[in-house]
Amino acid sequence: MNSSIHILLLQIKYLFLIFLFISCTENKEIPSTNKYQDLIKIFNDFRAIQDPVIIDDVPDYSSDAMAKQKIALDNLQKRLALFDTTGWPISNRVEYHLVKAEMHGLEFYHKVLRPWSRDPGFYLQTQDGAGPTRVAYFDVDEFPIANERILAAKAKLKALPKVLDQAKTNLKNASGDLAYCALHYMPFEITLYERIYTAVKKHHPDLDNDAKNALEAVKDYGDWLNNNKKNMTLPAGVGKENYNWWMKNVQLVPYDWDELYDIIIREDNRLLTTVTLERNRNRNLPELTPVQTRDEHSQRKIDALKYVMEFTESESLFTVPDWIGFEDYLGGANALATGWNDTFINSYVGSGETSEWPGVRDYFHQTADRDPLPEQTHEFIGHHLDRGYHNRDKRVILGSERQYAIEMIRLEGWAFWLEEMMMHAGYLDDRSQRSREIVYWQAAFRTCRAVADLKMHSNEFSLQQAINYVSDCAPNDWNIPNGPHAWYEMQTNLRFVGWHMGMVIGKLSMNQLIAQSIRQKGNNFTYKGFFKDFFSSGIIPMSLIEWQLTGNPKSMDFLLKRSSNNILIPTL
Repeated sequence: MNSSIHILLLQIKYLFLIFLFISCTENKEIPSTNKYQDLIKIFNDFRAIQDPVIIDDVPDYSSDAMAKQKIALDNLQKRLALFDTTGWPISNRVEYHLVKAEMHGLEFYHKVLRPWSRDPGFYLQTQDGAGPTRVAYFDVDEFPIANERILAAKAKLKALPKVLDQAKTNLKNASGDLAYCALHYMPFEITLYERIYTAVKKHHPDLDNDAKNALEAVKDYGDWLNNNKKNMTLPAGVGKENYNWWMKNVQLVPYDWDELYDIIIREDNRLLTTVTLERNRNRNLPELTPVQTRDEHSQRKIDALKYVMEFTESESLFTVPDWIGFEDYLGGANALATGWNDTFINSYVGSGETSEWPGVRDYFHQTADRDPLPEQTHEFIGHHLDRGYHNRDKRVILGSERQYAIEMIRLEGWAFWLEEMMMHAGYLDDRSQRSREIVYWQAAFRTCRAVADLKMHSNEFSLQQAINYVSDCAPNDWNIPNGPHAWYEMQTNLRFVGWHMGMVIGKLSMNQLIAQSIRQKGNNFTYKGFFKDFFSSGIIPMSLIEWQLTGNPKSMDFLLKRSSNNILIPTL
């Protein structure tokens, strides 16, 4: 981008934020509206304030910058509260609640999560905090860098020390567990920039000094964290009341922490009882064993993908569109299944080198290497198909990228639901009877992660206790103790509140959606008809989808039963 244009755009963004700041401090009477186009306008205004101001690839997460963003949000929430949606079509009323929920998401970030001041990993590239370094992201596989991108690469390298210097100032209320997590991943961060520095010296010696400074800045940040971690003692969990507020007002889930815990435990009881019955039934059958060669692994994955596409069509469940991109997915899936397993896990356990396949198997390698069909159904028909539909959705609000993980229960619930429901539909009938056990083992492990999610945020579990719990709880001892999967998933739980609890609740919500439709349509119900409407609803919370599919706003009654204006409890 031309530098003068870049500066002009920054100036425009500053002026827009200043305008919002001034307009909300003048106490002017804002007229009510019932025009849908005004909702589009406020949605676009909301999108404009969410990203931080960036100068020379350095996002501003200072206290002053965040305070201005919060004031702009307050103003937008006041404008949204004056909407009268009487007479609107259901789809437009759903969009209103979606915009409101996303605004609540940013409110929660300001009042509770505040990763820019609580989470040292927010400033690291290897964390799902993914704050400032997302802007300065560097992929070590992009070397040598194309000539037209050299200047941008140089700017990224020069930005990193400034980003980490800002972190030291901003982290005034850091959580002990989040600091512990950042330090755990610090060796990966250092290794990453060592690789970048080595690649720069080989391909772009003119960037040598910038790459060296970036590497030294990362090392210095690690030293700073080590020296200051004793002062970072605040809890990482948000607490039950805040968890309840997030679930109700952002995720639009009609259950509080205690209800969610009860549902998860009941589901866990069902799974363990059922899988034990399966194993009793299969007691005279040989156990499934993992594949022994990379070629066999790849071929079984290909066979599974082809089979599940044919099965869904032949059983009239839903149509797999021609645009699904089977070959593109297959390349990415194979890269994930082999490269990640070899390189990441083996470097995690200390070798730093790629061993012969399969390396060290963590939980889902243990299950998928015994039968890949449930996992590939989850990833391909679940997530890959979802992304395809979403990428083709051109609606301004419903088709936009969701914010604050508001879509995660819908995304993960659908993909998780497929694993067991497709089994009941018969997609494992021609395989070993023991393949059914894999479906239940995968589900049971997810309830382990869901319990850890809930107990970390009620502050009953520390991060390390959650990691230990997941390993101890994992069926068959298939999870590596203190291993990469447990670490990754538990830090994800801390940063995205309700992620793994949401997978289980999302799966059960799928059953509720379908059951509601069956009750409503009776003998006229078809799975193909249901899923056509389901996908057209968009990637939004399940309660909003239920409203769209049934035409009955009863799914939103929970918003009235508990006041949505409960005061958030700061984590300070």
